[in-house]
Amino acid sequence: MNDPSLAGMIPFDPMQFYEPPKPRYIFKMPRVVPNQKEKFESDDLFKRLHRDGEIRYTGYRDRPQEERQLRFQTGCREGHAEISFVASGTNLQLIFNPGFHHHHPAYFMERECDFDKEIGKNGVCVRFRGWLDLERLDGIGRLEYDERRGAHEDAILKEQLERYSQRLKDFEDRGYPRTEEIKRDPSSQQMNGWRR
Repeated sequence: MNDPSLAGMIPFDPMQFYEPPKPRYIFKMPRVVPNQKEKFESDDLFKRLHRDGEIRYTGYRDRPQEERQLRFQTGCREGHAEISFVASGTNLQLIFNPGFHHHHPAYFMERECDFDKEIGKNGVCVRFRGWLDLERLDGIGRLEYDERRGAHEDAILKEQLERYSQRLKDFEDRGYPRTEEIKRDPSSQQMNGWRR
């Protein structure tokens, strides 16, 4: 260590700067809001979209009408369509079971949405009811509250909240930092590098 640039430097002791990790509890954002039906019935946007209104296919607007018609039909066969409610300007990406006739038993099976795609967003379970003209690519549609899916998601939300409550109770029971020690000796608020 004869390097003059190191002269006068304080020796580095990594343990001096070590602070034990603080306990972490990661809570995932629920997929739905509490009281979905109430939210559906009271929210202004849902009130507007609950009534029959004019809708339009919004995909591939820059393409000729014949190509848009073909792409709309192809999208429907694949199980998706982009529509807009004209009055409110609300755009939706519809995801549904492709190619099933309504008398087919599989018609009532549902395609799951990817709730992990947009983390931190939650909402209300709804269904789209409507029709689009295959030539004009417009029609009439509305949103309805999906009772069955809503009940299923409410049960998941309730279970998730119960787990969080239990984890929080376990955390408090473990006493991190131990509340008894803090009450007896306020200077013990700094324990093992953890500050209150």
